[in-house]
Amino acid sequence: MLLRDKTVIVSGVGAGLGHQVAAAVVADGGNAVLGARTEANLAKSAGEIDPGGTRTAHQATDITDEAQCGALAALALERFGRIDAVVHVAAWDSCFGGLRDADFETWRRVLDVNLLGTLRMTRACLPGLKENGGSIVFIGTQSAVAAPSQVRQAAYAASKGALTSAMYSLARELGPDRIRVNTVLPGWMWGPPVQAYVRFTARTEGAPEDEVLGRLTERMALPELATDRDVAEAAVFLASDRARSITGQSLLVNAGELMR
Repeated sequence: MLLRDKTVIVSGVGAGLGHQVAAAVVADGGNAVLGARTEANLAKSAGEIDPGGTRTAHQATDITDEAQCGALAALALERFGRIDAVVHVAAWDSCFGGLRDADFETWRRVLDVNLLGTLRMTRACLPGLKENGGSIVFIGTQSAVAAPSQVRQAAYAASKGALTSAMYSLARELGPDRIRVNTVLPGWMWGPPVQAYVRFTARTEGAPEDEVLGRLTERMALPELATDRDVAEAAVFLASDRARSITGQSLLVNAGELMR
């Protein structure tokens, strides 16, 4: 098991990727400490992953609030005695549009969540991570390096691109403490958001859902989209000791849509 007896904080746990990351942590022998803004989502996710409640802990956490970030890190130490990794899923990904129609106040809020919020949560975990060394895994987006033609999310892409740039500096800064910093870049990822996109597009166009999905999959080298579980497994690998010499790297999980 990749994470036997390790403790991993997972931010942004809801019905999709965050839940899958937390589930993968527990499946690989670790303890998962779940954070998100909505307590009900956390309780539901923890109950499904760990019905006995021995391998999970959770607390409502808004990553734009430094005190709440600190409280989630403290919960991990109080409950499990250590922090070995943090996987950052929490993000504002529902801001659409480009530069011409940009509301820069909204962009500012997107940056506060996706860039600064992630860095706040990271900083809160550093004292625990420093004890034994560990791993920080950012969830970025393929859109930060290759804008999709189907949707326009300039603010989201810019915020995640900035986070990936920050990764390089953090990898250098934290490396002497044996803390690794890496990014997973998902492309089109089959999970609740993409399922909703396919349903919405199919209704709007009056087309079958399989046709809309086919337009996405025909772009891939592999014959199907990566799933949110696939992305979660990549994050768990980077959080584990199997990746002990990997830092400052970005890993595309995209079924081969973009190759770099």
